[in-house]
Amino acid sequence: MTPERLTGLDASFLYMETPTLHMHVAITAVFDPETVPGGYSFRRIRQLINDRIPLAPVFQRRLVEVPMRLGHPVWVDDPEFDIDNHLRRAALPAPGGMRELGDFAGDVISRQLHRDRPLWEMWIVEGVENGKVALVAKMHHSTIDGVSGAELLGVLFDLEPVAVDAATRTGRQLDARIPSGFELVSQAMMARLVAPFDIGRMLVRTTRSVLGIRRLRQSQTAKAALPLTAPRTSINAAVHARRRVAFAAASLADAKALKNAMGTTVNDVVLAVCAGALRTYLLAGDELPEIPLVSVVPVSVTPDVAELKGSNKVSAMFVQLPCHVDDPLERLRLIHEGTRGAKEEHRALGATMLQNWAEHATPNVFAAAARLYTGMKMADRHRPIANLVISNVPGPDFPLYLGGSQLLGMFPLGPVMDGMGLNITIMSYLGVLYWGLASDARAVPRLWDIAAAVPQALSDLLDAAGLESQAFEVPIHLGPGMPATATSSPPAAPAASADAERAGSVGP
Repeated sequence: MTPERLTGLDASFLYMETPTLHMHVAITAVFDPETVPGGYSFRRIRQLINDRIPLAPVFQRRLVEVPMRLGHPVWVDDPEFDIDNHLRRAALPAPGGMRELGDFAGDVISRQLHRDRPLWEMWIVEGVENGKVALVAKMHHSTIDGVSGAELLGVLFDLEPVAVDAATRTGRQLDARIPSGFELVSQAMMARLVAPFDIGRMLVRTTRSVLGIRRLRQSQTAKAALPLTAPRTSINAAVHARRRVAFAAASLADAKALKNAMGTTVNDVVLAVCAGALRTYLLAGDELPEIPLVSVVPVSVTPDVAELKGSNKVSAMFVQLPCHVDDPLERLRLIHEGTRGAKEEHRALGATMLQNWAEHATPNVFAAAARLYTGMKMADRHRPIANLVISNVPGPDFPLYLGGSQLLGMFPLGPVMDGMGLNITIMSYLGVLYWGLASDARAVPRLWDIAAAVPQALSDLLDAAGLESQAFEVPIHLGPGMPATATSSPPAAPAASADAERAGSVGP
């Protein structure tokens, strides 16, 4: 590939990373190898992944830093790429349940990726109960966002049990040339020459946007939550390196039934379920605040900035989670009003605002500030920016296969931010909402309690709305204390508009 300079937003995920703040995203997927023609074999899985890697440049590119960090790094092909540096084989201890898989995934995401090679790693995990196999993969956030990450699945996965020969697809040749330091510095200096003019224009546009938001907040009744207004809970602490992972599942059909009955969106229902689960967790710890929690909700702006380069095309909005409210439907109503106001303010601010300002981030200053903030545990010294991050990513509504093994379910995992020790990421697949919960291990020691409260929170909403549910079996047994069924029968293939509605929120 031709050397490609990282955008400011992509590079910012590198600058803010510290030994305790890990800026990678991950996924844990469970497969049924009984569908494999001829039986499961790690050797064949390895060969398949090795054959597919050339189809996506992201798998074979690595970073090259600009000397003295005078500009953003560039992506180049790694001429020394070795699949064995990235793909590994592992086995779970008995009994090989989802708790053990969660512990394994937590250990994987507790360690940073090596910057001297392509920024991804995968584990094929055997020994999962009932003869299943799992895939645990992580990739740096500078390379993908939630939408592009979901699209990347299409490179590795097939639509039928018999794998499509990679030779029938179009691959590419690696470019072994690495830019010289002089080239990198020259390009960085050219970018700096135009920076003052860009910043001047952005100041004018930003001032107009801020004034527009001020007028909007004065005229509307539904307002977005503001940063630094969140109550402090045990979840909100300076993070350490060790992570914890838990999983949950709920019915997409039930979420849509609630959406239709209450006049909200699926994303509102997902946020209301999170609020209900967090209420249960905080009540059990006798720490339920009297004011709403605040969640950061990433928002995909891909359709609005399709012409821009870069892997991350996201923005964010702040949404209140009224966990202190006892009535589930009232919580849903308040969340719907809040997200409506947040969307209006987000549109007023502009889809490209975050990308434009991030473009002019100074690498040395940004990285030094991040190290200082985490090193001094500043998150413990001020009111939380927000309590947690919640991301909702639309997934496929058709079966997928890896080397012939059918995908049963996949649990996305987002980064845990300093001062926000919990990240909840949701992805739909075949009528089920799969919840991946990642946390700072010290801040949220009872993470599985939050996961266990997810199906009950959805059930409480259905009961309050007077809606009935039809049970169907979730293809993955989530372990003791977790329901073996989700509420609602899986629907026929949902219309494209349903995914479009949910695409406003994506993973970090």
